[in-house]
Amino acid sequence: MDLKTRAVNIIKTPVPEWARISAEPATVNELMTGYAVPLAAIPAICSFVGSTVVGIPVVFVGTIRIGVVHGLISALVAWAFALVGVYIAAVIVEKLAPQFRSRGDLTQAMKLVVFAYTPVWIAGVLNIFPPLSVLAIIAGFYAIYLFYLGLPIVMGTPQESVIPYMAVSAIVIIVLTVVLGACAAAIASVGGGMTTI
Repeated sequence: MDLKTRAVNIIKTPVPEWARISAEPATVNELMTGYAVPLAAIPAICSFVGSTVVGIPVVFVGTIRIGVVHGLISALVAWAFALVGVYIAAVIVEKLAPQFRSRGDLTQAMKLVVFAYTPVWIAGVLNIFPPLSVLAIIAGFYAIYLFYLGLPIVMGTPQESVIPYMAVSAIVIIVLTVVLGACAAAIASVGGGMTTI
């Protein structure tokens, strides 16, 4: 299935799409390169445009823009860390599975994580206008809901274990995302310059 159709289906009709995803043969490499790599680029590219071209409006200061080179470095680092985060999250989901009477290998866990991330990556379009990027939080909640729907289908989680498994996974993934985001910001901020207009 092509990327666009899969992204639309997982957002609009998640339950039947999870059933298709669960049954499809795939490899971790295919899931990363065919789906995560292009979609994770959306927030990175849009952040680049938002921070270098559009700028960040600051009250009493004006619009702040970062330089193109710094913006490009920031986008590349954010994109790379997003992919690392997806891989680590899938490993965590796989390792937690036995504690919640779930089955599934790294590939199944990767399917769950990669496709549940879809709304967050698509909401990355909001980064073009930085003040709107906070609305991506809504997409984050929908991603958690998608994860919840996918657990019993993709990982074979019994219904009574779905909420605890989802809660523990979500907390770990959120902490991981914050830590990786802070690391990416620290790396990208080295030598960065801003201009005020």
